[in-house]
Amino acid sequence: MAFQLSPGVLVTEQDLTNVVPAVSTSIGAFVGNFNWGPAEEIVTVGSENELVSKFGVPTSTNAVDFYSAANFLSYTNNLKLVRAVGTAGRNAVGCAQTAVYIPNGDVYEDSFSAGDQGMEFTAKYPGAKGNGLIVSICDHSGFDTWDYASSFANAPGTSDYADAKGATFDEVHVIVVDGVGAFTGTVGTVLEKFANLSVASDAKGSDGGSIYYKNVVNTQSKYAWWTKHPANSGEDLAWGAAASAGEYNTITAAGEHTDTFTGGVDAAPSSGDLNAGYSLFVDKELIDISLVITGGHASAVCQHAIDTLSLGRLDCVTFVSPPLAAVKNNAGDETDDVIDYFKDTLNRFSSYVVSDSGWKRQYDRYNDVYVNVPLNADIAGLCARTDSTNDPWFSPAGLNRGAIKNVVKLLWTPNQTDRDSLYLNGINPVANLPGNGIVLYGDKTMLAKPSAFDRINVRRLFIVLEKAISTAAKFQLFEFNDVFTRAQFKSIVEPFLRDVRGRRGIYDFRVVCDETNNTGEIIDRNEFVADIFIKPAKSINFIQLNFIATRTSITFEEVGA
Repeated sequence: MAFQLSPGVLVTEQDLTNVVPAVSTSIGAFVGNFNWGPAEEIVTVGSENELVSKFGVPTSTNAVDFYSAANFLSYTNNLKLVRAVGTAGRNAVGCAQTAVYIPNGDVYEDSFSAGDQGMEFTAKYPGAKGNGLIVSICDHSGFDTWDYASSFANAPGTSDYADAKGATFDEVHVIVVDGVGAFTGTVGTVLEKFANLSVASDAKGSDGGSIYYKNVVNTQSKYAWWTKHPANSGEDLAWGAAASAGEYNTITAAGEHTDTFTGGVDAAPSSGDLNAGYSLFVDKELIDISLVITGGHASAVCQHAIDTLSLGRLDCVTFVSPPLAAVKNNAGDETDDVIDYFKDTLNRFSSYVVSDSGWKRQYDRYNDVYVNVPLNADIAGLCARTDSTNDPWFSPAGLNRGAIKNVVKLLWTPNQTDRDSLYLNGINPVANLPGNGIVLYGDKTMLAKPSAFDRINVRRLFIVLEKAISTAAKFQLFEFNDVFTRAQFKSIVEPFLRDVRGRRGIYDFRVVCDETNNTGEIIDRNEFVADIFIKPAKSINFIQLNFIATRTSITFEEVGA
C-alpha cells in the first residue's frame, strides 16, 4: 500500500477469491479435404448442418473426411476444422479471366482487396463448385433492362447519405445466382440479393453501418469476393470515391454487368498440405483443443499430428485407425496387419495416442450410397460425449458410454481371440456384441510400458488437472515466493482437487508447496515449486465372478463366506 503523508483514511481491497478455472476437454481438431469453404484457416463447426453450410456436402472424393468430421459432431458440438487444398486449387472468377487462389479472408485482404484485379467478382472459396455462380450488378440507368429486376422492389437511386452530401445516383443492386444448381440443385436459384447499396466508399445506412457495396458483399456474401469496380464512365464521381457534390458514374455496359464464374478447380490435398493444416493448431496458448482426429489420412500425416500436436503440446490426445486395406477384403490377416501397422509403421508408443481396430460402413444420405469410414472420429466423439454425461476421467468404453453411432456394420468384427491380441498391443477393439450393439470395448492408450497412463481416463484426467492448475498458477507469476504466496496457491488448488475426488476422478491427493521444496536456492533462482501427488481412479477392465456351490447342511461361515 502507498505511504500516506498526512492523516487520512486509505481504502483498499484485495481479491483472494481466485480459484482453479474450468477448462475445456471436448474440443476436436481435424484437417480434411472439402469441396467448398475457407481453406488454410481454423473454423469452428458446431453441427453437421453447419458443416454442410460452411464446407459443402460429401462427394465421392472426400466422403471419408466429411464423415470423419460429421461423426465426431454426432457426439458433441465443438470441432475446429481446417480445409486443406492442393496446390492446383483455384477460385472461380468472372469476366473470363485467369482463375486465382484465395484460400481465406486474410489472403483476400492482403492480395486481392485493392481493386487491381482483372475480374469484378471472384468465388469466395477455391473449388469447382464455384463454377457457374453468377454475380450481377446494376445501377439506376440499367434497371429497366436488367434480367434480375423482378427480384427487387424498385430501381436503385440515391441514398440518404449521398443526398445529404449533394451526390446523386450512388445506389446499385447486387444479386448472386446459382447458375448451374451446384448449391441448391435448381438452376437459376437466387442465393443472395443486396438492395440499395452504394458505390460511395464512405456511405452509411440509417443504422450507421457501411452500405458501400464492396464492404457489404465482402462481409455478407457466402459466395463472392469483390475484386474490382465494373467499368463505369461519367463526368463527375468515380465508383469508390467518397460522397460529394456531383453525379456518380454509370456502368458502361447499359447500366448493368453480369459475371458468370469459371476456372474453379478442385485439388485434393497432399500429405504436406494436410500436415500444414495440423500445424495451425501448434500454439496451445492461442488455440485450445483436446481431441485430435486423423480420419483416413496416411501414416505420415497421423505421425505428424502425433508429434506436432499431442507430443508437442502435451495437452491433447490423437486418435488413429488402421488403414482400410488392413480390415477390408483381408480375411484371416486382419489382426496381424492391424497390429503390424501400429507397431511398425507409426512411432506411437505414447499415452497421448489412442488407436482402434478398424472402419465402419455407414449410409451417406446426401448421395444415397454406403461409404467406409475409419472409427477414430467416433472414439474421439465418445470421449467428448463422456465429458458431457460424466467427466473426462471416466472411461469412454463399455456398454454404458461406448456405443458407436451411425453404423451399418463393421468392416471387420474382431472375435474374443482377436480382441485379446489387439488389447495386448494397446489397440482398442470395437466389438459387435449381440443384443448390445457395436461398442468400444477397450480404453487403453498406446503407452507400451505398464503404467496408470496406459488408460484413456487417466491420461485425460491429468490433462484436465495440468491444464486447469497451470492456468491458475499463472496468477502467481511475479508475486513473492514467501509463506503467504505458497499458502494462497495451496488454498486455490486443494479445493479443486477435493472436488475432483468427490466426482470420482482421484482416490486421494497431496499438495506440497512450502520451504521443503522452495528452498533458498530455488527462491534465489526466482522459481516457485509445487509438488502435486495424485492417486488416479482406475477403470475396471477385468471382472471375475466366483460362484461356489455348498452343501445344504453347512453354514456359509464354515466355507469362509
